[in-house]
Amino acid sequence: MEQTTRLYADLQRRPNGDSGWSEIYDRFVARLTALEAGRSAPSAGARFPDLQLPDHHGQYQSLQALQGNRPMIVSFVRGGWCPYCRGELEQWREQMPALAAAGGRLVVVVGEIAGGADRIHAMLGGEAVVLCDIDHGAALDLGLAYHAGADLLQRYHDAGLDLTDVYGTASGILPIPATFLIDSRGLVRQACVDPDFRVRADPAAMVVALTQL
Repeated sequence: MEQTTRLYADLQRRPNGDSGWSEIYDRFVARLTALEAGRSAPSAGARFPDLQLPDHHGQYQSLQALQGNRPMIVSFVRGGWCPYCRGELEQWREQMPALAAAGGRLVVVVGEIAGGADRIHAMLGGEAVVLCDIDHGAALDLGLAYHAGADLLQRYHDAGLDLTDVYGTASGILPIPATFLIDSRGLVRQACVDPDFRVRADPAAMVVALTQL
């Protein structure tokens, strides 16, 4: 995954206003917004589906079984190669003690292969459950995945990132980052879904909301 490390370093060096990335990101987000991407994802009051996916050890896990009778936060991320996801995961790591004290659990869903889930598990200090969404199947079922588009794929390729290597598929699909707060009954209490992958739920605020269930 050397190419992802190079891409991350490259993006981190660039100012937020760099037109080379921001313009193509803006076009990508505008397209997803026009398609109403994420509108069909589970919303507040809905029952969250019982996903059954392999964890970072390759063992299939049931989301319902993982939850038990306690509240849970489920976060879909693009992967450790994405600087915005890395920033979100770093904030989650800081919140893990507070989340555990509140009796909650964090489950992160990611489509990465080749050890990507292992790296995310390590980023979170081994305190969260990381599930592997092979071929973005769960994200697609939930309305959380769309084609990246030729412009963005080409830009990533030029920067040294091949999404086929990252996800093990040449589909060109990227998940929409999303965070769901689920109560002990399996009902969604908060859903943070935004086609703009640069906008993320605030982990600290999500933990506070969980303590108030």
